[in-house]
Amino acid sequence: MQAAITQPTPPKVVRIIPAAVNIQEEIKNAYRQTRVAAYCRVSTKQEDQLNSYEVQRRAYTDKINGEHGWTMVGIYADKGITGTSTRKRDEFNKLMRHCRQGKVDMIITKSVARFARNTVDCLKYTRMLKDLGVDVFFEEQGIHSTQPGAEFYITIYGSIAQSESENISANVKWGKAQSAKEGNVPFHYKNFLGYRKGEDGKPEIDPEQAEIVRRIYERFLAGDSLATIADNLNADGIPTPSGEGEWRRGRIASILTNEKYKGDAILNKTYIADCLSKKVKVNNGERPKYYVENNHPAIIDSGTFGRVQEELARRNGKRKVKQIGTKTEQGKYSSKYALTELLICGECGTPYRRCTWTAKGKKKIVWRCINRLDYGKKYCHKSPTIEESVLQEAIMGAIIKTAKQNADVLKTLKLHVGMGLQAADTEDDSLDLQIRIAEIDAEFKAMLQAVDTNTLDSFDEDKASRLMNEKNRLQHRLDQIADAKQKRENAKSRLDEIFTILEGLTNHPMTYDDQIVRQILECIVVESKDQIKVVFVGGTEVIQTLC
Repeated sequence: MQAAITQPTPPKVVRIIPAAVNIQEEIKNAYRQTRVAAYCRVSTKQEDQLNSYEVQRRAYTDKINGEHGWTMVGIYADKGITGTSTRKRDEFNKLMRHCRQGKVDMIITKSVARFARNTVDCLKYTRMLKDLGVDVFFEEQGIHSTQPGAEFYITIYGSIAQSESENISANVKWGKAQSAKEGNVPFHYKNFLGYRKGEDGKPEIDPEQAEIVRRIYERFLAGDSLATIADNLNADGIPTPSGEGEWRRGRIASILTNEKYKGDAILNKTYIADCLSKKVKVNNGERPKYYVENNHPAIIDSGTFGRVQEELARRNGKRKVKQIGTKTEQGKYSSKYALTELLICGECGTPYRRCTWTAKGKKKIVWRCINRLDYGKKYCHKSPTIEESVLQEAIMGAIIKTAKQNADVLKTLKLHVGMGLQAADTEDDSLDLQIRIAEIDAEFKAMLQAVDTNTLDSFDEDKASRLMNEKNRLQHRLDQIADAKQKRENAKSRLDEIFTILEGLTNHPMTYDDQIVRQILECIVVESKDQIKVVFVGGTEVIQTLC
């Protein structure tokens, strides 16, 4: 068999296929104008910066119009806007939108810092624009974003710009901290009810607005819910602090919990997490706070303010118990009837509920133990049902009796509370505690300042730990003293109010009044079908017969 003859492999040949030349496109590009936009930004609203803003607009207009082959798309300029985030930079976002729509070929901007002080944003947008065929020219750095290797330099300059922002943010934070330490309290009068800026630049009470604040506090202590107070203010046509919108529960709660209404101020309630996100967080101990006492005239006295905080805590802390037959949780505060809050069963301790009973075609209002209503005699065997009119008459009888018989007792109690306040103020060592805390801060600061790279190993960590532990103990004691003092003031304020009410009732008997009942009674215990126990704030108890 004859062997096959192997044919030689022909040599490799590489032919160049020339790029197709689109004559029409070449002619079009030769005569096509480059569509150029300029972006400029100033970082503050100061007058000199506004001048700089106008200068930049004029300079870019002249530059683009004076360049052969360029046509101006527009000047996009943000005034007084941060460079660390693009979220609120309306003109910047408008420019990006026009680039996506194919309306821009090149962007001119002064520097990387003017374009963005956030490295991530700077790279994100230059890459996006590069994919769209849009060149960004940074004048100060002389960089075109479409040039090879440009991203490396943009990253470096962007990092420098971000670092500058972080340094500025740190300086601002330090300045605010120093201002807070010195007790400088900012006031935003536009959205703050009750105060206006005085001729001396300090807050002064606005009499007309202050009456609205006092009304809110009075109605809350009288038993009105937040929603009821808001509805009544809206019904009376009273404007909100900002003059816009309607009163809501949140606005009422804000006024009731703001310590500025008693003449004090807490600084650093919130803080900004970082200069890039600008996210505002509630300060729950992450940063120091500063409490400034007697900073400005008070609209609400300290005792009343303290009582409001106690009542807010009481309403918010009511035990949530969903009972059979109830539409809402039993623990939810009710402002409609005072007895819903106060009347309890002497046998099982469960609250009473208001009911409408029908007998022989006639309706009557009664109060009944919730356990008996929902479970019959399973948990509560003998609790009686009481007609509302009989109950109210008995309660007012107990109040009138106390007003006549226990006036001297109340006077003595009031005197003792007052003496207790004076004694506590005399023995109060809060000033000594504050002085020692300041000494600890100074000593710790001196220790830190003495540390450098050569003496780091010699830093006395044990001593520093002892100082901080002592400071924490002293601060805790200081807080306890302040809390105790506030509670004594609250008690005195409450007793003053009770004394005034009872004194007025001594010679002017009244019919049942929900507001009075809320203000002076702690609770009412139904002991039997013939008897209730009325417990006054302060502990006084009166046994009253039901007729």
